[in-house]
Amino acid sequence: MADMKTMKKHPMPEQDAKVRAHNFDEVSYGYTEEIAVLEADRCLNCKNMPCVSGCPVNVPIPAFIERVRAKDYEGAYERISAVSSLPAVCGRVCPQERQCEEKCVRGIKGEPVAIGRLERFVADRHNAGKKAPAATPTPNGRRVAVIGSGPSGPTCAGDLARLGYGVTVFEALHTAGGVLVYGIPEFRLPKTIVQTEVDNLKALGVEIETNVIIGKTLTVDEIFAKGYDAIFIGSGAGLPNFMGIPGESYKGVYSANEFLTRSNLMKAYKEDPETPIMKGGRVAVVGGGNVAMDAARTALRLGAEKVYIVYRRSMEELPARAEEVHHAEEEGVEFRLLYNPTEILGYRNPDDRRDPKNGFVTGMRCVRMRLGEPDEQGRRRPVEIPGSEFLLDVDVVVIAIGTSPNPLIKSTTEGLEVNRRGGIVVEEATGQTSREGVFAGGDAVTGAATVISAMGAGKIAARAIDEYIKNKYKS
Repeated sequence: MADMKTMKKHPMPEQDAKVRAHNFDEVSYGYTEEIAVLEADRCLNCKNMPCVSGCPVNVPIPAFIERVRAKDYEGAYERISAVSSLPAVCGRVCPQERQCEEKCVRGIKGEPVAIGRLERFVADRHNAGKKAPAATPTPNGRRVAVIGSGPSGPTCAGDLARLGYGVTVFEALHTAGGVLVYGIPEFRLPKTIVQTEVDNLKALGVEIETNVIIGKTLTVDEIFAKGYDAIFIGSGAGLPNFMGIPGESYKGVYSANEFLTRSNLMKAYKEDPETPIMKGGRVAVVGGGNVAMDAARTALRLGAEKVYIVYRRSMEELPARAEEVHHAEEEGVEFRLLYNPTEILGYRNPDDRRDPKNGFVTGMRCVRMRLGEPDEQGRRRPVEIPGSEFLLDVDVVVIAIGTSPNPLIKSTTEGLEVNRRGGIVVEEATGQTSREGVFAGGDAVTGAATVISAMGAGKIAARAIDEYIKNKYKS
């Protein structure tokens, strides 16, 4: 019998906000075994399983939670890992409140079951235990190349490896993990967690080659010439968008991609880093998504005196996860809502002859906004208030208004159709591109989206690639 008296989720143990704002340790400690079992006991184990329909990879949620309730944690992990290659990652960064938990029946008269927290508990417990090496699947003699190592790529690679395919993942950076290592901060997703998931992939026989830039080091045609039967493009959306306002060339103006990559991957927060980053002062982060929250909270930990989130809509329209907004507020990030930047101000260094545009940020000119009529997506359109211009005193500006797919692969691959936003055009049901044998998914197709949606695209493509290759070599 489910616990019907506990109407709210059991709280997640976490660091004190005043302490964590000055370190890069993970904010949340995770559920203890006792808390996990109590939370699992809130699940109704619904027969129609509405929560599963909210998960892009269809994790069998009631089944794994039932195993947690029975304290069969390895059984719970087996149920999750049968469909998800990154359970410890998803348990931390997925927007469960807009997916599986949104459909949880317990949420009708209280709070939904903490599905994400339970997934994290199960994955962490499994990874901390002593495990026998995974059985390597029997090879079927066919090879698939995967471009990009996170998160759609590893999902596709893992599913294909389990079917016996020889899979090689090509990663442009020197460390595997893609956006999971360069984009998401340590305090939200420790890199040891990502490495464990990468090691799990290697245990299935997947080969990973780093420092390979597809379109430069290798082309799609050259990959096929090496004997691969199909290719999956999961190269993400690493091309930053800018506002197109004056002053974006000043020193101290970063894209969120650059700012987070310098900190997360290049360890610029260290005392004497090889890749420097501007620390301290007053920082404005422009944008309202999860990446903006990551950049703002990173700036705090780098020693910023003040950090502002500058967003042109209201709190109700903020696209970031509620948990990330809550954590940012607790840590001291200040929200400047219904503000829109129009110019970044600075001064030029007369001694620097190398670039006449060189200079340093001294402030950001903004205007106040109000919300007008809804746009085509149903969101109320921000409208400038005449005569409302003012100056925000800042030293660093981080632009976090979204990213686009990198144009390198599409510009070096014949017959690959893309849309006006630069996304690769695919068949929705299969991930098949306009080029035979080439499939794609994740942010390279949709633009910047969630980890779990990219994983869902990787699973769809893996099924389609398996069918494609079987039909191609049908005797």
